[in-house]
Amino acid sequence: MNLLPFDEQKPLDFIAVGRLCIDLNANEIHRPMEETVTFTKYVGGSPANIAIGMARLGMKTGFIGRVADDQMGRFIVQYLKNNGIDTSYVITDKSGSVTGLAFTEIKSPTDCSILMYRDNVADLKLEPNDIHEDYIRQAKCLLISGTALAKSPSREAVFLALEYARRHGVVVFFDLDYRPYTWQSKEETAIYYNLAAEKCDVIIGTREEFDMMEQFAVHQHDDEKTAQKWFDYHAKIVVIKHGKDGSIAYTKTGETFVGTIFPANIVKTFGAGDSYAAGFIYGLMNGWPIPKAMEYGAAAASIVISSHSCSDAMPTLDQIEQFIQQHKSSSTAAKS
Repeated sequence: MNLLPFDEQKPLDFIAVGRLCIDLNANEIHRPMEETVTFTKYVGGSPANIAIGMARLGMKTGFIGRVADDQMGRFIVQYLKNNGIDTSYVITDKSGSVTGLAFTEIKSPTDCSILMYRDNVADLKLEPNDIHEDYIRQAKCLLISGTALAKSPSREAVFLALEYARRHGVVVFFDLDYRPYTWQSKEETAIYYNLAAEKCDVIIGTREEFDMMEQFAVHQHDDEKTAQKWFDYHAKIVVIKHGKDGSIAYTKTGETFVGTIFPANIVKTFGAGDSYAAGFIYGLMNGWPIPKAMEYGAAAASIVISSHSCSDAMPTLDQIEQFIQQHKSSSTAAKS
């Protein structure tokens, strides 16, 4: 039985909605941001990174979002176009908003932090009128992420996109993408995350993100109970990530799969989740068994955290397959 019935007649493979911003990654790594002098500019934002990852894997990809009417906004749109992503519904916001900035601090491979500038950002100005039913109807799947739920009118725009997706048989992925600095309170966050998750087919997040959603629940910190809650709604697959310990996927049909873990020459920790999502979603859309989709997601994550960038480092299919093959060859050689 196919858990996720993607409509192969639809012309678009994948649409992401939400955050488009700029990552400014520290060039002087292994030191605090106070001592960092230069940064390199990349396109950022989880849904943007996932869309770029899908495009690199050869999927026909589109984006719904708002960018600021400034140089950074134009840089983002051009970057998406250069990667073959349809920007017909990426709107330039004229309200005086700004592009969100994420300055990254890379103290060590495992000690990384992000300083966010998120006041009056364009991506949260997305309006319900920006969501076009016919565009969503043309897609096999839609990806939403949690940050877009943080404020109105973006919040309502996402719920309208979910409504259209459900109406037209579009498979919905929810990347939890919890950024506490965007929200007013944990209670507000949990309420809107839960309302959105009820409408989604695949939910992907860390154990900590699911814990945040379950703060009103009787049970917590139990992966199986977490997954079962969402199977009582629309979910067919729930993926719970445990950092360096890998990921576990649960299916509505009762299966459990533990993901592959690959070694990496870690430069920084951010970007792993976005690249994992792209590889995993690509695999599911191609009808692969869940363990193979998880393997490609894990390989993509290892490639990206071994790089300075997130969006620029999103791998192609050939790069992922070469990485997996090299790892298997190394493992075989080590055993012999």
